[in-house]
Amino acid sequence: MTKAHSGFESTRPGLGIWGWLALAVLIFIADQYTKTLILGHYQLGDATRITEFFNIVRAHNTGAAFSFLAGASGWQRWFFTGIGVAAAVFIVWMLRSHAGQKLFCFAMACILGGAIGNVVDRLMHGYVVDFLDFHWAGSHFPAFNLADSAITLGAICLVLDEVRRMRRKR
Repeated sequence: MTKAHSGFESTRPGLGIWGWLALAVLIFIADQYTKTLILGHYQLGDATRITEFFNIVRAHNTGAAFSFLAGASGWQRWFFTGIGVAAAVFIVWMLRSHAGQKLFCFAMACILGGAIGNVVDRLMHGYVVDFLDFHWAGSHFPAFNLADSAITLGAICLVLDEVRRMRRKR
């Protein structure tokens, strides 16, 4: 498959940087909207059972993924905020440099929207609002949010993009 016919890569500009930034903004808005709903309707620790394996909850994460460094003395808020801002600047640069690479830019836009959503939480609240709680047989996966989901989707798409790139080189 040639680059122009892969469906994800193109020599044409595609969405261009503004289209990818618009996608990131939509992800950010959806993330902040859902978090606002949770903050407005749930107290910390509240939960609503949706299915036998899924709850809507209100949890606060002062750390990073899987509550990494959540027990630190507070410095992690600014550390993770700084990482998020630096990542956002780098991602915008990458989007400008690779605007025609559709899968890559989709991944970057997802990560950007999610990262900014979590940075805003840290700046506004000092923690990230999490509310999606999956569990099975008494074991709970750490609660997460739409921003985390977008970041995860973006990371998966980056891996797929790299696998596709490596296969084309053969």
